[in-house]
Amino acid sequence: MQQQSDPITWRDGKIPVSTRFDDPFFSLDDGIAETRHVFLTGNDLPARFRDDFAIGELGFGTGLNLLVAWDAFAAAMPGATLRFTSFEAFPLSPEDMARAHRAFPAFDDKRDALSAVWTGADGSFDLPGLRLNVIFGDARETLPQWTGHADAWFLDGFAPAKNPELWSPDLMAEVAAHTAQNGTAATYTAAGDVRRGLAAAGFDVHRVQGFGRKRHMTRARIAG
Repeated sequence: MQQQSDPITWRDGKIPVSTRFDDPFFSLDDGIAETRHVFLTGNDLPARFRDDFAIGELGFGTGLNLLVAWDAFAAAMPGATLRFTSFEAFPLSPEDMARAHRAFPAFDDKRDALSAVWTGADGSFDLPGLRLNVIFGDARETLPQWTGHADAWFLDGFAPAKNPELWSPDLMAEVAAHTAQNGTAATYTAAGDVRRGLAAAGFDVHRVQGFGRKRHMTRARIAG
């Protein structure tokens, strides 16, 4: 399904900024380091990786989180397959994604492999060691219809103050309902409403040191 692309501007010629939400797609300091700190370390990865490990994500954006996770998984689990499902309402066009990717290393050609299959339409993509599923539309509508469960969640919508729809208590409850036993979630934000929403959904929530300019972030593990 083709979806309306997110209109963007470029900061310093290389960092895409959503004009819809007035927020950059990745850290102004170091997007790759931020992903590793927030989403890998925040979910105790790569230590938890195993074959057929499943990651769920709210906000596909430039695909940077995918590239970092896929690269780490390939290094930790050669020959195994990572399942990565991302929910995205306003995807980047192929041209904008390719331009954003110029700021990233090749990740052993994974960056170019993703660009080669990205058409701006959702669907499933089989790449070496990766089963990627990108689901377009409002996650408040699409996540409840998803039949899968994630071992780890990357909660990476735009800032809660600018994109509150992707952080609502009802959506956090859906995240919990689609989390595997002993599953985790992590996000760059430590906003009180987000932490309370995760706790109400059944997560054990902790505020921990953030990345770069952010003093704190949130780690969570499904209770029980």
